Amino acid sequence: MYNTLIIIHNILRWGVLFAGIYAITKAAQGVINKKDFEKADNLSQIIFVIFCHTQLLIGLILYFISPAVDQAFKSGEMMKNAGFRFVAVEHIATMVIAIAFIQVGRTLSKKAANSLSKHKIALRYFAIGMIMILARIPWSKALFPGM
Repeated sequence: MYNTLIIIHNILRWGVLFAGIYAITKAAQGVINKKDFEKADNLSQIIFVIFCHTQLLIGLILYFISPAVDQAFKSGEMMKNAGFRFVAVEHIATMVIAIAFIQVGRTLSKKAANSLSKHKIALRYFAIGMIMILARIPWSKALFPGM
C-alpha cells in the first residue's frame, strides 16, 4: 500500500503543478486584461484546489505510515539529520501551510465583490502557495525517481 501511495503522490504532484500554473495564469490574465470572472476562471480554481486537497490527503496518509518518518522519530536524529528533518518536518509543514494559503485564496476570491478583486486575490494567494510548494518538492526524486 505504501509504494502504491508513493506512486500516486508522485503522479499527483504534476497535477498540482499544472493546475496551479493554469489557475495562476488565468488569474494573471484576469488582472492584466481586467477580464470578467468567468466560469472557466472558477473551474481553474476548483481544479487546483481539488488537486491540492487530494495531494494533501495522500501525503498525510503517507506521513503516518512512512518508514522514513517512523525511523526519524525512533532514532532521535530527526532534527540533526537533514534528510529526516526534510521528510518529517519541513516538507509536510510547508505543504500544509501552502495549501492553506491556496484554500484561503479560493475562499476569499469567491467572496470578493467584483471580478478584478477575485482575480487579484486568487493571483496573490495562489502564487504564494505555489512558491511554497515549489520550494519544498524533493526535485531530485521528482525528476529522477530511482535516486
